Amino acid sequence: MPDFLPVCLQDFLRCCEPDVREQRQQIIAVENPCHRLLTCLWASGIFVTEREHKVIHQYKLNGYNIVLDVYSGSVHVVDEVAYDIISLYENTTADDIVKQITHKYPDVTEQDVRDCLDDVEALKKQGKLFAEDVYADKAFDFKKRNTVVKALCLHVAHTCNLNCEYCFASQGKYHGDRALMSFEVGKQALDFLVANSGSRRNLEVDFFGGEPLMNWEVVKQLVAYARSIEKEKQKNFRFTLTTNGVLVDDEVIDFANREMHNVVMSLDGRKEVHDRLRKNYAGQGSYDVIVPKFQEFARRRGDRDYYVRGTYTHNNIDFTNDIFHMADLGFTELSMEPVVCAPGEPYALTQEDLPKLMEQYEILAKEMIRREEEGRPFTFYHYMIDLTHGPCIYKRISGCGSGTEYMAVTPWGDLYPCHQFVGDEKYLMGNVWEGVTRPEIRDEFKLCNVYARPDCKNCWARLYCSGGCAANAYHATGSIQGIYEYGCELFRKRMECAIMIKVAQAAKKEKKA
Repeated sequence: MPDFLPVCLQDFLRCCEPDVREQRQQIIAVENPCHRLLTCLWASGIFVTEREHKVIHQYKLNGYNIVLDVYSGSVHVVDEVAYDIISLYENTTADDIVKQITHKYPDVTEQDVRDCLDDVEALKKQGKLFAEDVYADKAFDFKKRNTVVKALCLHVAHTCNLNCEYCFASQGKYHGDRALMSFEVGKQALDFLVANSGSRRNLEVDFFGGEPLMNWEVVKQLVAYARSIEKEKQKNFRFTLTTNGVLVDDEVIDFANREMHNVVMSLDGRKEVHDRLRKNYAGQGSYDVIVPKFQEFARRRGDRDYYVRGTYTHNNIDFTNDIFHMADLGFTELSMEPVVCAPGEPYALTQEDLPKLMEQYEILAKEMIRREEEGRPFTFYHYMIDLTHGPCIYKRISGCGSGTEYMAVTPWGDLYPCHQFVGDEKYLMGNVWEGVTRPEIRDEFKLCNVYARPDCKNCWARLYCSGGCAANAYHATGSIQGIYEYGCELFRKRMECAIMIKVAQAAKKEKKA
């Protein structure tokens, strides 16, 4: 008898109430007395069943047949027969399914097919397959909801000691004047954050630029000030430092490892790739300067969070080789982002690059599985997905929180929805002394959620991306409620690969059990 029972090894049930902060967890194994339990989870061909929206997503990758139930989040790993039955289930009668399946698979009997159909129906009744969208009514008028500020991106330096050709911030100047944030402005920004954070205890502050180490003394002063008010204000500040590494020294390493919740180190990968676009003002590449510093930084950081973050462009669409290079340098926490720029730039990604990029993400996922088996694992930021925990449905609907819960602060104290809007006067929201003086901008971003984006309606991944990046959408379409389709394509592929990795890990665990 063929083994084609659809199996749900992980059930990822999202919270239904906006005020719930943790995702409920339920791990289940579905057994059928007629069939053996399959032990694997997930995989690239795409077959989607649609009603009004896409309710399941099917794909094959790395030998796994994966069925994702979009709205319950349930992940099912099945054999070929069950995979085909599920693809036909919503739009084909049972009798026709029997005919098609038994014709395609001569060894499969009518009873086998009907047993599988019963299993599918049972999963449907349990809300684990072909589940309805129970979240749409949670997408209430977000303009009416109260928000608190949870995080600030402090642009402590609108200047940089590198002259990276692809820099979205115009070499740190954000298309304006070079400037350093004063302690007074930064202090007021922290006071603004505390005053507008409501009852939230954990507050996030990113030291950003330009290159924040060019204003290092102010960074240290602001950290000290924040620590001095934590107890009184009943807050806990978590700092992040993003640096190009040129000015990293022992003092920076020691201070950051003591005070920074996270550190982001910019490295694009192989020397020839990195040095092509990340040069100083003398035209010299920075690879040889920063790599030893980053290695020491990561070594001394121990188990504290960090990321070595790169950007890939048209020049290195084989970017997995850059990720593997960084892993071979000893870095275990990695990120690699696609460049976002004007299409006419020589380093801009093209439509012709897309198939290669999709292939690269699959190569990366398979190599990560292999290295984990060899005892050489590394983390890739975009493959970090937790099938049993995660953001509540409120977060999945509302997105990143830019312009509402998260804002960027310029050296002069101006407030913008995020760092990618800085310098665009259309999105100047106010300042750290007066607060948000243009609430209509905040209201616009309140409505920037996954259900407000018409182009997201039929995307199976929308509850994972929460509608995507508002800045990328704005720069691509002129509207923060648009979508950056190129980025969407890459995101969906990353999600498929991320889930496949979880499938492989679950299969390995099941095999050992």
